[in-house]
Amino acid sequence: MGGGSPSARAINLLRSRLCDPSFIFSKTINSPDSNYSKLKFIISSSITESCNNSILLLGPRGCGKNAVLELVLRDLQMVYPDMISLVKLNGLLHSDDNCALKEIAKQLCLEHQLIFSKMASFDDNSQFVIAMLRECGLAHKTIIFVLDEFDLFTQGKQRLLYSLLDALQSLTSQAVVIGVSCRLDADQLLEKRVRSRFSHRKLLFLPPNRGDLQRFLEYLLSLPQDSNLPLKYVADFNSKLQKLLTDPKLIDVLNSFSNCDNSISQLTRFLFHAVCSMNLEPGYLSLANFVAASHCVHRQPKLEILQDASVLELYILVCMNRLEVKEQNTYNFNSTMKEYRAVHDTYQTSDHYAHCVCLRAFEHLLERELVGFVDGRVQTHSIEFRPVKLLISPQELSQGLRLNRSCPAMLLKLLDREAYK
Repeated sequence: MGGGSPSARAINLLRSRLCDPSFIFSKTINSPDSNYSKLKFIISSSITESCNNSILLLGPRGCGKNAVLELVLRDLQMVYPDMISLVKLNGLLHSDDNCALKEIAKQLCLEHQLIFSKMASFDDNSQFVIAMLRECGLAHKTIIFVLDEFDLFTQGKQRLLYSLLDALQSLTSQAVVIGVSCRLDADQLLEKRVRSRFSHRKLLFLPPNRGDLQRFLEYLLSLPQDSNLPLKYVADFNSKLQKLLTDPKLIDVLNSFSNCDNSISQLTRFLFHAVCSMNLEPGYLSLANFVAASHCVHRQPKLEILQDASVLELYILVCMNRLEVKEQNTYNFNSTMKEYRAVHDTYQTSDHYAHCVCLRAFEHLLERELVGFVDGRVQTHSIEFRPVKLLISPQELSQGLRLNRSCPAMLLKLLDREAYK
């Protein structure tokens, strides 16, 4: 339906952009000061000048470290198709030295069409890797080792890191060791003997700041003039987009979003949701699209649970909050029920339930993890006597009560009154 309309084609174009790392980072690829250019220069000089290098790519998760590295490796493999041998490891899978060295030997055997022995020992695999480094060096072929989650490889005796970095000191080997980590102090985790063999090259990846965010959004969401879309539609779309990006309400949404997570991966996910929610009829992005995308990306499961909670469950949660406001550090189901009866007697509410019904509602709150036991260990005592605590903040509880259509007005007033005490 509407697959051939300009708005449908615009949505497909924008979605394909947001899923393409080469487009997302293309604005920085041509810059000589970009991490892409610096990393490409280091690796390419190792290939062409037959020298060894080691480098760390550091930065918060989702800021494009692996995406930029993949772009660099892809471009270099196109330029030097027969001069690169790639080995990839991940600290979540191969942090054990023996397992990591076996994986390196396996990948090298697979690429060079050799027979891999599963029964080989650590020393056998170590000697094999050193021999392969020497043979590749004589053949002017560079082995690139990519160690993702690099900080996890620093645990233990660091035999793998020492072996790789020590091999780089040999004149016969030709290799590059690239570590990727979210820890900015990853190089400080290295032992002294390993650190002395590391080249101390580091590239820092950072998410876009608020000043760059608006320009980045305009770059990602503006339609190109040379597309197959009608020129008038492209001009109107880009004009409305520029006006929307200066809207204070959208700026508040973007600021709220960036306060939670301003990484590039999360940003493109946020924009993808906004584009997908665009209405085909007008065919333009609106403030409602970005608001809906923000709610979709930053879901709040506890608020969703509170939105569907029963009136009795809301009473129990408010009573537990009252006990915490009174600084009653230890309380259980029975003390919560005393507070519940005190509220009922004080305000003469019609919402009064039997003890067994309240216990089932309390168990339901435990299952949905809005309430938890103070001592998580399994005990033989009945749940009526075990100390519990609220797993939601007063702000979340207040917001959840307002979202719940069945919530009595008295509960909201009661909670607000407690907040000002």
